[in-house]
Amino acid sequence: MAEKQKQQKSTDTEHTKQSKIPLILTAVLIGGLVLAYFLIPDFQAWLREGWGVLKSGDEQEISSWVGQFGIWGPVFIIAAMIVQMFLFVVNVVALMLVAIIAYGPWLGSVIAVTAVVVASTIGYIIGRLIGQNGVRKLIGHKAERKVSEFVDDYGTWAIIIARVSPVLSNDAVSFVAGVARMGYVRFISATLAGIVPLTILLAWLGKDYDTLKSGLIWVGVVSLVIFIGYIVYDKYFRKKS
Repeated sequence: MAEKQKQQKSTDTEHTKQSKIPLILTAVLIGGLVLAYFLIPDFQAWLREGWGVLKSGDEQEISSWVGQFGIWGPVFIIAAMIVQMFLFVVNVVALMLVAIIAYGPWLGSVIAVTAVVVASTIGYIIGRLIGQNGVRKLIGHKAERKVSEFVDDYGTWAIIIARVSPVLSNDAVSFVAGVARMGYVRFISATLAGIVPLTILLAWLGKDYDTLKSGLIWVGVVSLVIFIGYIVYDKYFRKKS
């Protein structure tokens, strides 16, 4: 009887459907921006101006343009970092770069790290509140299972590796850490251990647009190679010894 219940629970888990909320939010966001771009001339002009200023690399011009937002600029970046957890098209690294380019390497880095910490904390809390089935609905059963196994196998290192690598899912790790009830201090310490070096690297690369493009590719490739190498070492060498 117990075995039958276990099998039934496993079957129910496999059929947990992923929520369409992230897809709907993404579609609404993209659709709204596209409509606003073509229907509101002032919005189109503002976006073109902002892109031109940020792409110019002129620190004084960027600082002057960003200054118009006052305190709402950093608030918007932090809010965007939170919202992107539920979207498919916005990347954490992209928002960090916006903060660094817009506010300079020092203040921008502080804003970027703060935004990641706030978003990670909210993701962690959501994971604890909605539980495993809720996270499965949010990010999908396969993604939840893979990230859960990753966190179970490597613990704190799983968080650090996910944060320092721009090609891995930051948000899924936050949700799963909450579900696993990893200690918050341990979780946020691992988050900082991974995100601070990445932020410093982005701040250095962000000084030059061409260096930034090639640098991000190299960071992604190197971090992925290190990640795969660590898993191979752990499974085939460390555990055997």
